[in-house]
Amino acid sequence: MKIINIHHPYNKQDIPEDRVVLAMGYFDGVHRGHQEVIRRAKEIAEKKNVKLAVMSFNHHPSIVFQKMDPDAMQYLSTTERKAELLEGLGVDYFYVIAFTSAFASLAPQEFVDQYMCDLHADTVVAGFDYTYGPREIANMAQLPGYAKGRFAVVEVAELQESSEKISSTKIRDALEEGNMEKANGYLGYTYQFGGIVMHGDARGRLLGFPTANIQIEKNTRLPRTGVYVVSIEVNGVWYRGMASIGYNITFEANRAKTVEVYILDFNKMIYGEYVNVRWHHFIRGEIKFESVEKLVEQLQQDEADTIAYFEAHPLEGEER
Repeated sequence: MKIINIHHPYNKQDIPEDRVVLAMGYFDGVHRGHQEVIRRAKEIAEKKNVKLAVMSFNHHPSIVFQKMDPDAMQYLSTTERKAELLEGLGVDYFYVIAFTSAFASLAPQEFVDQYMCDLHADTVVAGFDYTYGPREIANMAQLPGYAKGRFAVVEVAELQESSEKISSTKIRDALEEGNMEKANGYLGYTYQFGGIVMHGDARGRLLGFPTANIQIEKNTRLPRTGVYVVSIEVNGVWYRGMASIGYNITFEANRAKTVEVYILDFNKMIYGEYVNVRWHHFIRGEIKFESVEKLVEQLQQDEADTIAYFEAHPLEGEER
């Protein structure tokens, strides 16, 4: 898959000449609803023997339209993770548009001309709620009028789970509850993000539960605080683990939130390594213990619960 970064106004020479089926959307998380849009686009591309392209943005449009603090935004997938997921779905070109004020000021017809026609769209595929300007004048029902016969338009209906629309908002709500089963069900895969293993205060090692302290990207959407069953990828191999998201409130107050993973059956030094963590199951919330002994006792129970989970839900492939 080729990733093409575009800043408005762009040079047309940067655009591949291939005719494409163009799937449009922000695609945060690339959840099952998004996957349905891309699946439909892929099906059409294969039938027409053209390339499959996806267009998205480098950050959420609300940063420009609602003047939100970029640092306050939390995403289900970074651009890099999004690219990884899209490549797995068979996408040929991934257009990442810099969502700037100049880009946002495009009139609907200008957007269609420059970011659909000039990207050589044979067919544009998008979800039923996709917009490319003010909703009342730039929705999917009106897109054929702007297309003027230059490309076909395919609208994909909403995908539902138990009569609920599958959406990025629903997934964020599930993460806030710690309901990983629901979140992962909506996603169609196990929620994952990565980071670099950094030195912590080494307290876990003293307790008999040495943890990898993971520095994640600041805009990553975390599940609720608590202890989880996770798997962690180190140098291409997946291991079983249990993770804590929290503030280490047993030892002191006003600490920064951390993400720490205790890797089962693992004793290698991995400081500086980039690792990926998949979030399978919520075990319990964060607790302030009255003594170190009580904490260790609970960690032992958490480890037993983690092992029991993996006995019922074995990791696959190279995972162990």
